[in-house]
Amino acid sequence: MTVTDADIAVVTEQLGRTPRGVLEVSYRTPDGQPAVIKTAPKLADGTPFPTLYYLTDPRLTAEASRLEVAHVMKWMEARLGEDEELAADYQRAHEYFLAKRNDIEDLGTDFSGGGMPDRVKCLHVLIAYALAEGPQHFRLGTEAVAMAADHGKLRGTAIPQDWPTVEDLGIDLAQFDFSNAE
Repeated sequence: MTVTDADIAVVTEQLGRTPRGVLEVSYRTPDGQPAVIKTAPKLADGTPFPTLYYLTDPRLTAEASRLEVAHVMKWMEARLGEDEELAADYQRAHEYFLAKRNDIEDLGTDFSGGGMPDRVKCLHVLIAYALAEGPQHFRLGTEAVAMAADHGKLRGTAIPQDWPTVEDLGIDLAQFDFSNAE
């Protein structure tokens, strides 16, 4: 997906600053807004910027923050330590992320984003990555987007109507404490 001057203007408004190193809009919401941008691994001044996919839509960034406050990351990370298949899926997502970024420019590092492959450090990154690559790309990203869609009531506006639901994925949102996240 290309990026237009109009996209940059919208993303500037979303972020409250001019975005740097934008290569494309990797995901647009069902209501037409740019929501995930792909960024260059190095900014114009040479500064490394390893975050390939950057979440920009305020509805999505706010919901990612709510999920983080509700300790979704801790829940995901605990599962990584217990479920070999999930850990292998997350490792594959990490390797794919690195390969995709390195195809643009190799930073000479194995740091990808969001804490991959061993930790879950940032749901903003996982949500951006999953939205850019689609719902079947990696399990934790699919789950994070489903949780944002269903908890934040963003399905059909910021997140596709047909994204898997928390019910489809066997996630009970009641297990999380959102009392400090509202």
